Amino acid sequence: MNTETIDKATQTQIANIEKNTGKKMDEWIAIVNKSGLAKHGELVNFLKEKHGFTHGNANVVVHFAKQSHAGAVENSDDLITEQYKGKENLKPWYDKIMAEVSKLGKDMEIAPKKAYVSLRRKKQFALIQPSTKDRLDVGLNIKGVAPSGDVIASGSWNAMCTHRIKIEDEKMINKELINWIKQAYDQAG
Repeated sequence: MNTETIDKATQTQIANIEKNTGKKMDEWIAIVNKSGLAKHGELVNFLKEKHGFTHGNANVVVHFAKQSHAGAVENSDDLITEQYKGKENLKPWYDKIMAEVSKLGKDMEIAPKKAYVSLRRKKQFALIQPSTKDRLDVGLNIKGVAPSGDVIASGSWNAMCTHRIKIEDEKMINKELINWIKQAYDQAG
């Protein structure tokens, strides 16, 4: 497996998976691909239930097995372009959010995936996903803070997030949204 195009945090996570399980990532990819399962969630549950994986580690292995991780495409801009195919009207919203988020700090890593963009510090604190042609979802990882206003509990939408904001109007990209993202950023440091 070529790790040159994989971000440092993911490289560390892969090294830890290999160390803790005694199997190389390529072996786990083969196990996932031979499982007979196809859906991402089914595969994550398979690794958790049958092999004792944590959710985060199972998620990484499945992304690699399905070639949906950031390193699967040489240029991360290509991943973002693909995300917004048929949803081009939402790309300016993404750009507007990212312009504000980029001001939070220099220690933030932007890691595009196949379906969303992950924002990370020591851990993922937010993700931005064009979910439908009319809606951009922002997922946040904020512990101990109750959702309020436009912010709801993420529920089953994404197990890596505690909160979710469904952006269906550009006016929702405002100071309140950025403050919620900043809270998640601060907790991830």
